[in-house]
Amino acid sequence: MHHNKIFCSLMAFEKIDLDDFFLLRFKSGDELAFEKIFKSNHDQIVGFCNQFISDRDKAKSLTQEVFLNLWLNREKIETLNGIRSFLYTYAKSSCLNYLRHRKVISKYEDKQLQEKEEEINREVLESFDFNSLEFSELEELIQKAINDLPEKCRQVFIMSRYDRKMNKEISEELNISVKAVEANMTRALKTLKSKLSEYLPAILVQLIMHHIS
Repeated sequence: MHHNKIFCSLMAFEKIDLDDFFLLRFKSGDELAFEKIFKSNHDQIVGFCNQFISDRDKAKSLTQEVFLNLWLNREKIETLNGIRSFLYTYAKSSCLNYLRHRKVISKYEDKQLQEKEEEINREVLESFDFNSLEFSELEELIQKAINDLPEKCRQVFIMSRYDRKMNKEISEELNISVKAVEANMTRALKTLKSKLSEYLPAILVQLIMHHIS
């Protein structure tokens, strides 16, 4: 009986050590640790956001922002439970901000929103305070990467992704061939991916590139 207690204590000690080690890896910027967290929680956060806003595409977009901010705020996380706390807290705030921004919420819906928020507040542990300044910094990083592209490359990228113009339209406006448009887009995306990879884990870079590609 005494041996069993010792064994259980050792197992518990080992688990705590492993948990601490994983948290340390994550906080120090280990991409594999982040990827594990991402894969374990991504679908749940999308579902959580979708329950709030009833728009799966927007829920996926908000979830991307949630994980970006988790990565940018990783050094503030103190416990493994704090990771899930951060994810759901930030997801909740993002959904509420999105719904309020729409300004189409009726009094009935607003009451539902308040009740939902109270319910979530009971479920989500507010482990620490955080701000979204880091996300703005990330947006600035993406914009700077775009601005640093060669002129023709930048023009093609902006016309394609921001102005939503077809390759043929771009080729006519810039007086270059369609193949040149395609080559410039390929170069732009490759450069942006390389720049972002200097600051973000691969799985987040893939998400961003999928969004802007």
